[in-house]
Amino acid sequence: MTGDNNLSDKDASIPHSSSTPHFFNRDLSWIDFNERVLEEGLRGDMPPLERFRFLSILSANFDEFFMVRVAAVKRALRSGAGPVSSGETWLGRSPLPDPSGLSPDELLRKIAKKVRSISERQYRCLLFEIFPLLAKGGLELIRPDTYSISHMDYLETFFLGQVYPVLTPLRIEEDGDLPFIGGNNLNAAFLLEKEDDEEDEEHIAVIQLPKRLDRIIWLPAEEDSAEIHGGKWALLDDLVLTWGAYLFPGYRVKETMLFKINRDADFSVDEKRDEDFIEAMEEVIEGRSHSPVIRMTYSADSRRLKEELARRLELEEQDLYETEGPMDLGTLMDLANARGFDSLRLKPWKVYSNAAFSEDESLWDRISQRDVLIRLPYESFDPVVRFFQDAAADPQVISIKTALYRTSGTSAESSAVISPIIRALEQAALKGKHVTAMVELKARFDEERNISWANRLEKAGVIVVYGLARLKVHAKISMVIRREKEGVKRYVHLSTGNYNDKTAKLYEDLGIFTAREDIAMDASVFFNMLTGYSAIQSMRKLVIAPTSLKRRLLELIDREAKRSSQEYPGRIIVKVNALADTDVIEALYGASQAGVKITLVVRGICMLIPGLAGLSENIRVLSIIGHYLEHSRIYYFANGGAEEYYLASADWMPRNLERRVELMFPVLQEDMKTQIRDILNAYTRDTIQARLLESDGSWKRRTPSKGEEPFSVQEHLLSLAAKAGENLWAPRQEFVVRRGDPGKE
Repeated sequence: MTGDNNLSDKDASIPHSSSTPHFFNRDLSWIDFNERVLEEGLRGDMPPLERFRFLSILSANFDEFFMVRVAAVKRALRSGAGPVSSGETWLGRSPLPDPSGLSPDELLRKIAKKVRSISERQYRCLLFEIFPLLAKGGLELIRPDTYSISHMDYLETFFLGQVYPVLTPLRIEEDGDLPFIGGNNLNAAFLLEKEDDEEDEEHIAVIQLPKRLDRIIWLPAEEDSAEIHGGKWALLDDLVLTWGAYLFPGYRVKETMLFKINRDADFSVDEKRDEDFIEAMEEVIEGRSHSPVIRMTYSADSRRLKEELARRLELEEQDLYETEGPMDLGTLMDLANARGFDSLRLKPWKVYSNAAFSEDESLWDRISQRDVLIRLPYESFDPVVRFFQDAAADPQVISIKTALYRTSGTSAESSAVISPIIRALEQAALKGKHVTAMVELKARFDEERNISWANRLEKAGVIVVYGLARLKVHAKISMVIRREKEGVKRYVHLSTGNYNDKTAKLYEDLGIFTAREDIAMDASVFFNMLTGYSAIQSMRKLVIAPTSLKRRLLELIDREAKRSSQEYPGRIIVKVNALADTDVIEALYGASQAGVKITLVVRGICMLIPGLAGLSENIRVLSIIGHYLEHSRIYYFANGGAEEYYLASADWMPRNLERRVELMFPVLQEDMKTQIRDILNAYTRDTIQARLLESDGSWKRRTPSKGEEPFSVQEHLLSLAAKAGENLWAPRQEFVVRRGDPGKE
């Protein structure tokens, strides 16, 4: 795979000079990450449902990419700006030069070219490999051209009874305003003509497919089968296109087309509206539904409908993406979990209990003794949930404070889907405990849910703080204050991931429980800064963005460079999701030139170019795409032998280091340092899921050397959790006393 990131193979082989670009483009690098996701779906050694899962993730990723990143580039182009910034958004500030030197129009052309190439490979794989393999395994998609008579009878009856009553046809007037067409939603377009109209006048109507209806429609099993369905399934989309004519009596359907649009979602809230901030956020959510259209994906069934809709939506050819198979794969993710087809997917990975905790020991006693490391999702998220539940139930707990960015659940009105952490906070407040929750309303695409949770918590008596002006609170920290014999004691949980029990089963993250007084004091200072009037204060152990984290990182990198020597070269190992801050990258380049050996494990975006002679020849960049989503942030500095380990909520991007409230926290306990060291070493050893970034922008999959055993970091971490879990449940050893037979002398 070759990247398209401004450097040719020839450029990569020459020494670095001031005129040589030495940053990859942020957006093209992100697309390259999705190409790595695609390659997991292309793997012939993977079961077909696992492959389908990766292709579904890819489609969902691109939807958000166009709604946010491409929307921002288009806005920069309309404004007449020069090369666009690599920051998160350009709304409300002047565009900054893109370090890779691309102008908005150049970038949009490259984006379109790369996305089309990836989509073509995605659908070739889906149609000619995955679907045939699924059908062979008994999970078969039935399309209209293969409906049998029994299929037709069942599906038409299903459509008329379950689908038809819900649908709303919208006519598109030639000279009138375009009716509302929601973003990120499938729509069916119909080209109609009156049955008795001799002039053949054409009319267009659109039907939005309701999101509440399942797209997967299971066909009944054969009469002699004990199964509810036999593994055959149809698409709601096909039913609407096939029998949609029922909604247009007196008209003949000439052509049909399925389409979906992505609207601009790169909105910022008016930060000056303090008194009605929730209302301001609701206006942002509402604004997204009527914002400019960025992209249209469509089925290749009607050129006439495609051209007319593109014209009315003011889209250029570059904004149109034809799809040859089922659209919107992200909403078909449930297929990967279809019951009864375990042979078509990998055996589920077991989640193990953390050996540090037991049901018969107080959580507070355990944390008081030693810090505890939680390794998600190899170990259960239950101790985190228990942290809140025990705090809610314990009469000695007097206060709980937490910062919530994203949590689970879909509705604050239904107790069946409420987050267990939200429920615990609510119960604690109802019992009279002093509960404070910093709920970040600006968490993109989770704003509506967070507003709902915030309202529910307030009704229970929780003190809710709605974030900070001009900053997103992305830190993951909670504190429980408990009255004990010795006085008030604070227990702190710090994490690299969100307080979300659902994603905790899929995202790799690290968290620490501690009762250390210095960290607890810092936690108190942190929450006081979030909720009250407080000048920025220095902390003893925690490092906070945007005030000091970036400066501290630059100091740590610079210190490593200064302590590096030919005899004892410095060492930096960093694991992040994205690396896009040019100041940090320049510092890493400087450390490399000073002889520091640097390994970067970057899941997604990486603007740093490794392997450039005279600049970054000591830097190696790896990316891991595997069974779980890599999400933890780990920083290691050799520090002349006095090694330092840090965990953090922050990636190395401008938005994290300059426009968000983030936390970096040290790993202080020696046995925990050993665990983190082993984890980092395992990432650098991976020869199955790892890819190595070349200086030309391509990613090369690592393979075992001759005679070397294949090694997967994720399987290794799973085995470590399994061993710890086995030790937890192993029977206790007892002394066995040998006794003689009393019948013998």
